[in-house]
Amino acid sequence: MNNLHIGCHLSSGKGFYAMGKDALKINADTFQFFTRNPRGSKAKDLDLEDVKKLRILMEENHFSSIVAHAPYTLNPCSATEKTRIFASEIMTDDLSRMEYLPNQYYNLHPGSHTGQGIETGILETAEMLNKIIKPEQTTIVLLETMSGKGTEIGSHFEELAEIISKIKLKEKIGVCLDTCHIFDGGYDIVNHLDKIISDFDKIIGLNNLKAIHLNDSMNTLGSHKDRHACIGKGNIGIEAIKRIIHHPKLSHLPFILETPNDLKGHGKEIELLKS
Repeated sequence: MNNLHIGCHLSSGKGFYAMGKDALKINADTFQFFTRNPRGSKAKDLDLEDVKKLRILMEENHFSSIVAHAPYTLNPCSATEKTRIFASEIMTDDLSRMEYLPNQYYNLHPGSHTGQGIETGILETAEMLNKIIKPEQTTIVLLETMSGKGTEIGSHFEELAEIISKIKLKEKIGVCLDTCHIFDGGYDIVNHLDKIISDFDKIIGLNNLKAIHLNDSMNTLGSHKDRHACIGKGNIGIEAIKRIIHHPKLSHLPFILETPNDLKGHGKEIELLKS
């Protein structure tokens, strides 16, 4: 399957150009990276020459869009106002920095309502996004499908659709579908993939699906646990994953591996998926 756009999550510690070179080493033409410390808020100063070298490398090697991932510490719909303000400030800065790598994706978890209720969580996440998304930005913000642990929002397609319905600049918003998350959330992509894709289209719209986190799951269907497994080593399995990457309504999208693997291991997974 030569037109498969696939990559993995890479460490940004060595810089942007080094991430691009690492992607090429494993025959990837896309990748994901954290914009800053995933468990904190500190971001490295941008090296604009390094960013330029990555842009040239991506153009020369016909990369698909790449995905920047917001840190896990952000919760745009927390019951604590200080936490919401922190999320807003970090996301605003991230989106500003992303414009040095134009026309890419910025992925974030929709948040946990922390006891306020799903409706309040949806409203607060949408309100924050409306404040920080600007007409002039080239970055598309992606809401990630979640597994539904705790008070997470986004484990049901309807919840993401409701957030999107409240966004003013709808051309700047999209969805990243995580295969482990939706499986753990109760969507049976092993036995009913076509129906789930059809449901996604009816509820959210396939035009809004921009990227896929391709992960197997350590847990069973509907467990709401969110534990990723290597490709073919979990309860989704290689046959179902094969159907996902070959599906005519999905195969054009960038697929990002977030499996518990090192660079060499991700290379073997990419080789397997492209074989």
